[in-house]
Amino acid sequence: MYQASFQKHLDKLHCEGRYRIFADLKRRRGAYPLAQLRNASTEREVAVWCSNDYLGMSQHPLVLAAMHEAIDTVGAGSGGTRNIAGTTHYHVELEEELADLHGKETALVFTSAYIANDATLSTLVNLLPGLVIFSDEKNHASMIEGIRRGQGEKHIIRHNDLADLEAKLRKYPKNTPKLIAFESVYSMDGDIAPIAAICDLADKYNAMTYLDEVHAVGLYGPRGGGIAEREGVMDRVDIINGTLAKGFGVMGGYIASSRACCDAIRSFAPGFIFTTSLAPAAAAGAVAAIRHLKVSTLERARHQERAKTLKRRLTEERLPHIENPSHIVPVMVGDPIHCKSITDTLLAEHGIYVQPINYPTVPRGTERMRLTPSPVHTDEQMSRLISALKSLWSACPVAEGKYIRLAAE
Repeated sequence: MYQASFQKHLDKLHCEGRYRIFADLKRRRGAYPLAQLRNASTEREVAVWCSNDYLGMSQHPLVLAAMHEAIDTVGAGSGGTRNIAGTTHYHVELEEELADLHGKETALVFTSAYIANDATLSTLVNLLPGLVIFSDEKNHASMIEGIRRGQGEKHIIRHNDLADLEAKLRKYPKNTPKLIAFESVYSMDGDIAPIAAICDLADKYNAMTYLDEVHAVGLYGPRGGGIAEREGVMDRVDIINGTLAKGFGVMGGYIASSRACCDAIRSFAPGFIFTTSLAPAAAAGAVAAIRHLKVSTLERARHQERAKTLKRRLTEERLPHIENPSHIVPVMVGDPIHCKSITDTLLAEHGIYVQPINYPTVPRGTERMRLTPSPVHTDEQMSRLISALKSLWSACPVAEGKYIRLAAE
C-alpha cells in the first residue's frame, strides 16, 4: 500500500515531464566549467551552464589553500552544534567577515541559506508577538516556508509592486509590528527589487526590512556586499540574508543584523540551536573567498561582461530569453516535456549540461532553462551553446509559440 502510493506520485511527475534526474558530475579542479559526466559504463566531458558557482570561487587557489590548511590543522568535522563544541575560531572569523561585509554589528552562520531563512523568519514571529509579514510573491521557497511555519499573519505582495505594498501596509496602525520580506536579485527571472523605495515605505509605516541577497553577495557592490551595497542602502536594511555557496563558492548561509537580533535568533531558533555547525574547512574557505572578493573586482567585472555578451548573442539569434538587469539568463520554453527534451538533447548531442526549470520552481507555462555564465566560460564555449540552441529552436515547433514572438518584438 505504502510503496504504491509513493509510486503513484512519481508516475504523475513522469507524466507531467517534471521528474528530475540528477547528473553524476565529477568536476575537475582548475577546469571549471568543464566536468566529467559519469554513468554506469562511460565518462565524458561536458560544459556546465547552470551552476550557481557564479564566479568559479570553488576553484580559487586561495579558497582551496585555506580549506586544506583548516583540515590539516583541526581535522574534518566541527564536532557538534554551535552550542556544544561546534564553534571553532573559523566560525568566529567568518561571522566577523560577514558583519564587516554588510556593515552590521554582527552575523550568524547557518548550514545553508535555506535554513537561515526558514529558521529566522519563523522565529521572528515568536519574538515579535503580533508581527505581520509582507512577502513578495516571488520570494524563495525557504522564505515562504519560514513565514508559513511562523503561523503569523501575512500578506502576499504583487512582485516588486510598491503601490500594492503600501496599500497593505496602510491598513495597520503604526505601532503594529511589521516585516517586509523580499529579495534583491530574483533567481528565476533575474529582475531586481527597488530596495531604496521599499526602505522608504518601511520607514513611513514603521516596518522592519528582511532582504535576501543570496543571488547577489559576492557579485555586486564595490566589495561584493550585494545590491544593497551597490545602491548604498545596506544601513537601511534591518536583516540581510546571504549564502556562502554561490558567489563565494563554498557552502553555508547566514544573516547579518544588529547584535540583539542575531543574538535572539541564536538563542531561540531551533534550526540554529539543534544543527551541527559547518565543517571548519568550509568556514575557512568562505573566509578566504569573502576576503578576496572584498578587494578584487576582476571576477565581478568579467562575470557581468560574460552575462551581457550571452544575452546579446541570444538576442541576435532571436532566441527567447527574459531581458533583465542581472547575471541570470532565463531561456524560455513554456512546456515541461519539451524543456526536458531540449536539455536532454543538449547533453547527449552537444556535451552541454543545463537543468530544466519546471513547476513548482516556476509557474506552469513558464518552464525554462536558466543559464548562468561565469567569468571562466570562454567565447568558444559560448559559441557552441548558441549554435546548439539555434539548431534545436529551428527544428522545434514550440519555437513558433509565444516566447519566440516576444523575443522578436
